[in-house]
Amino acid sequence: MESPRQKKIAALLQQEIAQLLQGAIRKEGVNNLLVSVTKVSVTVDLSVAKIYLSLFPSKEAGKWLEGIQSNAFQVKHDLAQLLRNELRRIPELQFFLDDSLDYIEGIDAALKATENPILEREKLAKRKKK
Repeated sequence: MESPRQKKIAALLQQEIAQLLQGAIRKEGVNNLLVSVTKVSVTVDLSVAKIYLSLFPSKEAGKWLEGIQSNAFQVKHDLAQLLRNELRRIPELQFFLDDSLDYIEGIDAALKATENPILEREKLAKRKKK
């Protein structure tokens, strides 16, 4: 269970990191990338922040995530400059890919398919019993 302080810091980090990443993307002139910070969770001692990113297009998400992870120190530095009056110490930033949208799309595609995957499994199970 997160404390109110953890929730406040997570919300502040989520907002500021999203702005930093979007600004960096615009500055580099990348046109075909959309980054959103879907969730930030902060440890109890406020030393580590896990940041979950949703990247679109998702086929190149791994490459972009590696780039963000390799520049985590720069993001932390820029964040420290922005939040120097709000936080004494900036937590260590760990970036992860949030692939929940891809998962939802897979489920949606399976449900819209002409063949129901659940019924197909049941048919296979019946054949094996015979």
